Amino acid sequence: MTLEILTAESLTPLHHGFFTRKGGASSGIFKGLNCGPGSSDQAGVVAVNRARVAEAMQVPTDHLISLHQVHSKDVIHVEAPLAERPKADAMVTATPGLALGILTADCQPVLFADARAGVIGAAHAGWRGALDGVLEATVDAMEGLGATRANLSAVIGPSISQAAYEVGQEFIETFMDDDPENARFFAGGRERHYQFDLPGFGLHRLRRAGVGRAAYTRHCTYSDAGRFYSYRRATHTNEADYGRLIAAIRL
Repeated sequence: MTLEILTAESLTPLHHGFFTRKGGASSGIFKGLNCGPGSSDQAGVVAVNRARVAEAMQVPTDHLISLHQVHSKDVIHVEAPLAERPKADAMVTATPGLALGILTADCQPVLFADARAGVIGAAHAGWRGALDGVLEATVDAMEGLGATRANLSAVIGPSISQAAYEVGQEFIETFMDDDPENARFFAGGRERHYQFDLPGFGLHRLRRAGVGRAAYTRHCTYSDAGRFYSYRRATHTNEADYGRLIAAIRL
C-alpha cells in the first residue's frame, strides 16, 4: 500500500508531511506505518516503516531524526545525525538534509518553517508540553538560528479533537490556575467533565508567540481508526499498546 502523506500549503516549498498509518509493514494492533521504537511492535518492522518514511523524505535512514519524547518543553538543536535519541520534545535545525521527525498518537505534532531564513523545527505538544511552553521554546530556538517570528509558519497535524477529549475537574483547574482565560478551550461534558480543545489551545499559544502563520490540518486521530493511531482510543478498546504516527520536515 502506498504511503499517505498530508501536507500544508503554508509549509511549502519545504519537504514535509504528516504521515498517516497507511502503507506500513506493521500488523495486528499496530497495522500500518507504526514508527514508534518505544512501542512493543517488532523492532525490525518499525525500522522498515521508518526507512519508508526516510525514503519519502528523500534522506538516508539515519538522517530521519527523532527524540525520546517525555512531555517536556526541552528543545534540541540538531546539526548532524544523532547516535541516540535524547530526551526532549522539540528540535530545530538550519542544516540541510536532516529530517526532523515527531511521533504522536493524539498529541499535537507541530511542524515549523522559516523558508526565507532556512530554519525548521518540529515539536511534540501534548497538553502538558503545550501548557509548559514547548511551542514557544521552539520558536525561541528557531529565532536563535536566524528565523523571524513574522516569517514563521507552524502547522498542527492530526491530533485528538475536542469532541473526543474528555477531561475531569482537576485537569481544567490546572489550566485555569495558569490563566483564567483558558476556560474558552473547554466545553461542557458529562457531570463534572469537560471537552478540551487541544489544537485550539495550540493555535492560541502559537499566535500569542508571534508566529506569522499558524494552522491546524483538522484531522482527529481518535475518530479515524483507519488513518490514525490513538492512545485514547486504544485505552478505550483495551488494546495492549498502540502505534505512533510520524510527522517530518526537512530543508
